Amino acid sequence: MRVLGVDPGLTRCGVGVVEGVAGRPLTMVGVGVVRTPSDAELGLRLVAIEQGIEAWLDEHRPEFVAVERVFSQHNVRTVMGTAQASAVAMLCAARRGIPVALHTPSEVKAAVTGNGRADKAQVGAMVTRLLRLDAPPKPADAADALALAICHIWRGPATNRLQQAVAQNRLQQAVAQHAAGARKTPQAPQASKTPHASKGRTA
Repeated sequence: MRVLGVDPGLTRCGVGVVEGVAGRPLTMVGVGVVRTPSDAELGLRLVAIEQGIEAWLDEHRPEFVAVERVFSQHNVRTVMGTAQASAVAMLCAARRGIPVALHTPSEVKAAVTGNGRADKAQVGAMVTRLLRLDAPPKPADAADALALAICHIWRGPATNRLQQAVAQNRLQQAVAQHAAGARKTPQAPQASKTPHASKGRTA
């Protein structure tokens, strides 16, 4: 499984590609950051992020894209920028038919470090250890992108099985409800077989 992790952001959008399967050593394929100038017009910044992510998709051909799920923060402006960059990443993947998974920061931290409240230094250290790197990737956005990819490789199969089970259960319920509704539908009254009296003229 090859996963592109995206840590969304307008100024720095972390990207990292990891390959492997759960239970076996993982390999870093590539890591980097898509940058945009903070003084540029918003639309141009989003275009730059799109072009950067498209280039990574072209080069590495991931099977999945894992994006950090945006959550509420005190700085509304930061949240808006993160959400916009996240939407661009999802759009790029969806346009190519690549499945997209969203993982919260706490899910990623728990998967990589075992602690959902781990700080960035701890995440970077574990990413370095898990991928057998010489040093933690810089900046932290790049390490976070790799952590997202690792999280999806480890959690993705279980999540997919759960989603499939839920979908199958809903299908079975829909079929059962349809069958029950068909049994309760009243039958249309059949025409009486008794002949009606003729209204012909009398002699």
